[in-house]
Amino acid sequence: MELVLSLGIGIMTGSGVWLLLRPRTYQVIIGLSLLSYAVNLFIFGVGGLKVNAPAILREGAEISTFADPVPQALVLTAIVISFATTALFLVVLLASRGLTGTDHVDGREQSK
Repeated sequence: MELVLSLGIGIMTGSGVWLLLRPRTYQVIIGLSLLSYAVNLFIFGVGGLKVNAPAILREGAEISTFADPVPQALVLTAIVISFATTALFLVVLLASRGLTGTDHVDGREQSK
C-alpha cells in the first residue's frame, strides 16, 4: 500500500510541476491544485496508513492500533484553504483574461 501511495504522490507532483511550467494560466492553476493534492496525500502518509483501524476508542484497546487524527485534521484544513486559493486564482485568471485578452502567464502570445 505504501508503494502505491508513494507512486501516486510522485506522479501527481511531477504532473503538477510540469503543468506549472506551462505558458497558460489555466494549466498553472491545475498544476497548483495537483501539487496541493500531492501534499495532502503526503501528510496522510506521514500519519501512517492504518487499514481497518477503528476511529473510536474502546475500553481495553491499545492506543497504537488507532489512526492518528492530527494528519486528518491538517488535511481537512489544507483542503479548505486550497479550495479558497483556487477560487481566488480563477477570479484573477478571469480578470487578467478580460484586461489583456489572452490567457498566457506573461500576458502576450508566444511567437514561433
